[in-house]
Order: sequence, then C-alpha cells, then structure tokens
Amino acid sequence: MTAALFLFPAVFAFIMAIIIPFFLGIYYSLTDWKGFAENVNYIGFSNFTKSLASDEFRYSFLVTTVFTVINVVLVNAAAFGLSLLVTSELKLRNFYRTGFFVPNLIGGIVLGYIWQFLFNNVFTKLGSDLGLGFLSKSMLTNPYWAVLAVSWVSTWQYAGYIMMIYVAAIQSIPASLLEAANVDGATYVTRLRRILIPMVANAFTISLFLTLVNSFKLFDVNLSLTNGGPAMVMGMTAVKSTQFLALNIYNTAFNMNQMAQGQARSVLFFIVLVIISLAQVAVSKRREVEM
Repeated sequence: MTAALFLFPAVFAFIMAIIIPFFLGIYYSLTDWKGFAENVNYIGFSNFTKSLASDEFRYSFLVTTVFTVINVVLVNAAAFGLSLLVTSELKLRNFYRTGFFVPNLIGGIVLGYIWQFLFNNVFTKLGSDLGLGFLSKSMLTNPYWAVLAVSWVSTWQYAGYIMMIYVAAIQSIPASLLEAANVDGATYVTRLRRILIPMVANAFTISLFLTLVNSFKLFDVNLSLTNGGPAMVMGMTAVKSTQFLALNIYNTAFNMNQMAQGQARSVLFFIVLVIISLAQVAVSKRREVEM
C-alpha cells in the first residue's frame, strides 16, 4: 500500500497526460473532429487515405527520413570524436566537456533564431567580404542546403549530450585492458577497433536510438530556423522543402484547422517511428552480441 501511494502521483500523471490522450487521438483520427467535441462523426480511415495521398505529406516523410539519416551519422560521429578527445590526456579536458555540453542547454526555439541570424547575416557578410561565392548567399534560401543547415544546427546542439553517454561508456572500460594492449604493441587505431568500440557497443545502441527518435521528432529548431521553407515544386505540387513531419502535423492541425487530419498523420507518424526504433534496437543489440 505504501509503495502504491508513492507511485500513484506519477502513474496518475502518466495516464492523464499520455495514455488517455493517446487513445483519444486514435479515436479522433477516425472522425471529422474540428477541435471541439460537438458534432463529431465517424468517417473511418478517410483521414488516413487523404494523408497518404497528399504529395505534401509524402514529401515531409521523405525529407524527414533523409534528414534523420544525415543527422544520426553527423551527431554520433561528432559525439564519439569529442568523447575520445575529452577522455584523452588533454589538458583542460573537463572544461572542454562542459563547453561541448552547453549548447544542449539552449532551447531549440532560441537556438533556431540565433543560427538563422548567423546564416542570413554573419556568414553571408563573411562570404561577401572574403569573395567566397558559396557563402555570399544564405544556405536557408536553397531547398537542398537548408536541410543540411538544419542538420548542422541539430548536431551542434545535440552532439554534446550524446558525447556524455560515450564518455561514461569509455570510462567504464578497465584501464588495465588498454594498458596491456599498449604494452603488446597495439597501435591507437587497433586499440580503437579491437577494444574500445566493441566495449562501448551498448552506448552505440542507446545513442543511435536517442538520435534516431529525436531526429524524426524534431520540431522546435525546424520551426524557428526555417519554418519549413524555402518552397519548392515536387511533381505538380508546391511543397515546403524543410517541413519535417512534426511541423507538417502541426501546420495541418493548427494552421489549416484540419484537426482530425493532423491527428491521423500523428498516428501514422507514431506507427512508423515505433517500427523504425524497434528495428534499430534489434539490429544494434545483435551487433553487441557479435562484438
């Protein structure tokens, strides 16, 4: 009874804020819900078929997938490289750890506006002054470079957080193991490939999962940095080139006032994210055993 009483506040909050809204969302995705409970009619899977037939939604899913692949690689590569740096014999390595982690403390909305100013004003001014043509025009005005710009900002913000996971894993490796390999004449690259990476395989599983999920769910930086722009043409339809899935769902529900359609898209988003996340964890766990 005592344990149940202590658990009750957290369980009650979880049920009220997560479980009930989740099942209500599934129900409303099957109706013509417009944001209020009155005159709600059941229409079946019409919202799902309309969403899947929408060029804008399909493009958002495609560009989100591309961004996720790029972002997962960049964030984990940068985080692992930084973790090797701050676990070496480098002076002031604790100071560097703090410095690399600080961007993660900045809110995504604020971060997006800061980098928007840098891309649109600082970098273009530097490009003009130095005669560098590729910098004289903002990356945010190009449909293809804008995706890379969002990934760059996301990596700058999130790599320090993922770095701490790798640091904890590296520090858990027995020092005697690395010293023995060093005495036996193993080079740094050999120690890295044969000892360090296999020993931190569980950290790769966790980090890949976190970066995969957060990349798919990215909203705040996407909203403040590009707001989905710039526009481009896909087939015969004008679409926003960096409107990722979360922003597409938000715009559908609140800007276009299609609440049920937005809810249907969020259900599809949830299903896809669960399938991809479970597949990634299963593959990564299998790699842990092989290592």
